[in-house]
Amino acid sequence: MSGEIHRRSIVVAALSTMVEWYDFTLYLYFATILSRVFFGGGAASLAATLGSFAVAYLMRPIGAMVFGHIGDRRGRRPMLLLSMIMMSAAMLLTALLPTHAQIGPLAAWLLIFLRCVMGFSVGGEYTGVVAYLLESAPAGRRGLIASSAAAASEIGALLAVGVAALTASSMPQADLDSWGWRIPFFVGAALAGAVWIARSTMHESPDFERQRSEGTIPDNPLLYAFSRQRAGVIRGFAISALGSITYYVGITYVPAFLTSAGTVTETGSLWLSTIAAVAVILVTPFVGALSDRVGRKPVLLALMLLSAALPVAAFSVMASGSVAQALLGAVILAMVAGGVSAVGAVATAEQFQGEGRVSGLALGATVATAIFGGLTPWLATLLVDRTGWHAVPGFMIAAVAVCVAPIFLRMPETAHARRRP
Repeated sequence: MSGEIHRRSIVVAALSTMVEWYDFTLYLYFATILSRVFFGGGAASLAATLGSFAVAYLMRPIGAMVFGHIGDRRGRRPMLLLSMIMMSAAMLLTALLPTHAQIGPLAAWLLIFLRCVMGFSVGGEYTGVVAYLLESAPAGRRGLIASSAAAASEIGALLAVGVAALTASSMPQADLDSWGWRIPFFVGAALAGAVWIARSTMHESPDFERQRSEGTIPDNPLLYAFSRQRAGVIRGFAISALGSITYYVGITYVPAFLTSAGTVTETGSLWLSTIAAVAVILVTPFVGALSDRVGRKPVLLALMLLSAALPVAAFSVMASGSVAQALLGAVILAMVAGGVSAVGAVATAEQFQGEGRVSGLALGATVATAIFGGLTPWLATLLVDRTGWHAVPGFMIAAVAVCVAPIFLRMPETAHARRRP
């Protein structure tokens, strides 16, 4: 196949990212419930639940490097098929797990193991999809099309929080802790299976086909990316660091934060997050298209400034204000995070040439996500408990924004760079 990739393959690739975000955000949205079901409840259970999320997330860069090798050597399509079938199995097995009430502490260890399997498989997901979309899109619409992966991800997050809220509000807590918690994981397993079937119809990426025809596929993609595209790795790390902490602290950690702060109930916090997820879906394509028009760098710099200026006040208001103020803070944080995700997806992938691109994303973006996505909800909970200062999560976001500013300022513009034919 030559020229632009079949439009249906682009749609399938973009929409399929919803499964990854459905599962990972479901775990965070359900954190207070899972802390009772698998860790026995009590003051330390929520921290243990978020800690297991962080441990599983450390598997993500390992999976990204393994799947990145497959994607850069064998093709984007087989990489995405293999990662999705692993995700399907992990979600189904999670739904079937025995609880702490049934087998004691072993339940938590089984959950952590399956989270690690999920983290490993997710390592090949988002970076593979973003690379696929970038390599398939027309030059003037790369930002818009790549941002569709971020929008689809948020659709998955919206579905996760919606299913979680509906499940939590439709039954007594005793039923929820006994069997109701399984429902969202069964939904996720079915969704992943459907996406795998859809992915089986995808064509291979045009850029990978070019590499195959020209004989330029690197023998060791990881070494190739590290030795020849090191600046791209550093820039990708910085972009993903900001994107990860704004997303995982500014969006998915918020329900646990609101519940712990006593601002709203467990179910109420989930419904607030549902509204915030809608806001992200609406802002994402706008920011992606804006980056096509004015460039990646100006949009990233503007979002960096917003990330430095707004989160401390937003978390303070959410902790001490009314439900309406909590909603306002959640929506502001969500829109900033959605904007960073939208432009960050394409800007990170554009830091690398086609050869070794997925491995380069594994070294830069995925490592940053493991640190600033997997660890930060747990760290935010710990710091709030230790200090009693509810603005700590906002300060964490602002600190990362300040730290990445020098890299953003020196970053070359990539929006109008030409792809190799």
